[in-house]
Amino acid sequence: MPILDGQVALVTGGSRGIGQAICRELAAAGAAVAVNYRENRDAAEAVAAGIAAAGGRAVALQADVTREADVRGLVAATLESLSRLDILVCNAGLVRDRLAAAMSLDDWETVIATNLRGPFLCIREALPTMMARKSGSIVVLSSIAADHGSRGHCNYSAAKGGVNALVRSLAVELAPKRIRINAVSPGVILTDMTKRIRNMAGEEVVSQIPLGRFGEPAEVARAVRFLASSEASYITGEILHVTGGLGL
Repeated sequence: MPILDGQVALVTGGSRGIGQAICRELAAAGAAVAVNYRENRDAAEAVAAGIAAAGGRAVALQADVTREADVRGLVAATLESLSRLDILVCNAGLVRDRLAAAMSLDDWETVIATNLRGPFLCIREALPTMMARKSGSIVVLSSIAADHGSRGHCNYSAAKGGVNALVRSLAVELAPKRIRINAVSPGVILTDMTKRIRNMAGEEVVSQIPLGRFGEPAEVARAVRFLASSEASYITGEILHVTGGLGL
């Protein structure tokens, strides 16, 4: 029996990149999946259709995770469409890289809103149904940027550092409710988001990765699936690095 059989997962930012891989991985493990998207409806519906074609259940749901009303509606729509919510994966994210002296307040606040406020809102809205069932698993996507400084990333690094602190704090708060929360912290993964850094300094970055290559979205997705499942039943408050050894 697939390890997530009968469970329902909501994945934010599920229409592309790592989010798309997570949706497919959780579905392959037996979960029904709510594929959240902000703008790209066609891509999200294609992910859902692919899951259905493989024999799974999925629905594409629009919401901007920075908006409180949208997130409330997203959780409600997941419950209405798929009847329950067992797994929340907070994956939606973006970058707006600038040196600090040139960074606008909008650059700062947009990144913080999407990468830190968004997970908080999604978690808060998912908690009532998880608390009522006395079970649940939450996985938040962090980043190696939370642990290692680099030029032009102060907004993104601050947001992801906040994610790590949020996860650790909530792990203590939610453990008595039998809800686990963990983070997955990817290194440089082959997605659109990392294309700029790979184009500018790809060889230099690869030289710093002990495994000698960039990561694949599916490799991050497998880590998320593990933490979401009962295989990780005694793991909470942890930051699982999927980096190929970058930063060691």
